[in-house]
Amino acid sequence: MGRASQALKQVLDIYGISQNRLAVEMGISRANVGRWYHGLDPSAENIAQITQALKVLNPIAAKEFVRLYLGVIIDE
Repeated sequence: MGRASQALKQVLDIYGISQNRLAVEMGISRANVGRWYHGLDPSAENIAQITQALKVLNPIAAKEFVRLYLGVIIDE
């Protein structure tokens, strides 16, 4: 499981955001979100779209997603 996929799974679980809810906000199929949730890392473009959708659904969850994904880079 890649870093982005792991961060997404963690954020969705912690903040109670369903895969379907994220998919609807992004305007994509739930199957795409499901693939990311189960280990396939999203592309850089999709990471930006995920962050924007999370920001609408729960701004704190969006910040946590970015922190979990980029935390090591930011901390160094």
